[in-house]
Amino acid sequence: MVGSAKMPNKPKIVVLMGGSSAEREISLKTGGQIYEALKSKGYPVLTLDLDADIVNHLKKSQCGLVFIALHGSPGEDGTIQGLLDILNIPYVGSGVLASALGMDKIRSKLFFASLGIPTPFYLPVHKSELKGNSISKISARILDSLSVPMVVKPTKAGSAIGVEIIKRKDKVKPALAQGLMESDELIVEEYIEGPEVTVGIIGNDDLQTLPIVEIVSENEFYDFEAKYDGKSRHIIPANIPKVVADKVNRYALAAHVGLGCRNFSRVDFIIGREDHIPYILEINTIPGMTDVSLFPDAARVDGMEFPDLIEHLVQLALEE
Repeated sequence: MVGSAKMPNKPKIVVLMGGSSAEREISLKTGGQIYEALKSKGYPVLTLDLDADIVNHLKKSQCGLVFIALHGSPGEDGTIQGLLDILNIPYVGSGVLASALGMDKIRSKLFFASLGIPTPFYLPVHKSELKGNSISKISARILDSLSVPMVVKPTKAGSAIGVEIIKRKDKVKPALAQGLMESDELIVEEYIEGPEVTVGIIGNDDLQTLPIVEIVSENEFYDFEAKYDGKSRHIIPANIPKVVADKVNRYALAAHVGLGCRNFSRVDFIIGREDHIPYILEINTIPGMTDVSLFPDAARVDGMEFPDLIEHLVQLALEE
């Protein structure tokens, strides 16, 4: 359990939320709950919806800290973090580089592999390939190295948006065609069968892992509907052997530190049903904070109610 120290002079906080990404509605829910938590703790707080005039809004707010509650681009990919750095406004969460890497499923996997963290085999597909190749040729390239089932997803998206499990070879080509219409780059990944777990990390120099959460989805996988429409349940702590749990925690900490994350993150894994290896899927540098989100659920089991969690993240950000 993480303690919550008293802060005599509470800074004015802006909760930055909304924006124009596909995850806008989730961001608004996250931001709203963070706002209410900070208000209950006595912080002077206001919300700002990200728009083209955000620089002027931030300057007028005269805030001492920004709590980024954005999901997707440009809030989760380092863009807003860079803007806040230029404006010299501190903020909760990771900086530019860690945010950019965490949002990019392909480049983050390169780091994970270099850190010795197992990850499913994958192949990148970029829209530029269409200039010299047909979808049929790209599909053939994929099938030369990957068998079905396989997973196709955008390189830079969250909340399982655009994720598709392909179970037949004849479905690979249409999935790639559709994916490249909606995204410049895709990652095509080996399908690993087994339970999906996630672990939250909190802290600066003294990092703590929260209880591991096992995700049981009513749908085929933990998709957008399962995440946010109540079609999943969280088993905390996860029903996995201690030796596997120890590996999950060790790999999660290595990913967090290796990418240069700060304050908090959440790392997702799939545990192979046959080999019991935890395969890292991705790292989330701005975990969801809605009433059905994983990170707050794990913190609650660890003895930290939501307002205390949010205040502790503010304190961690102000330590930097």
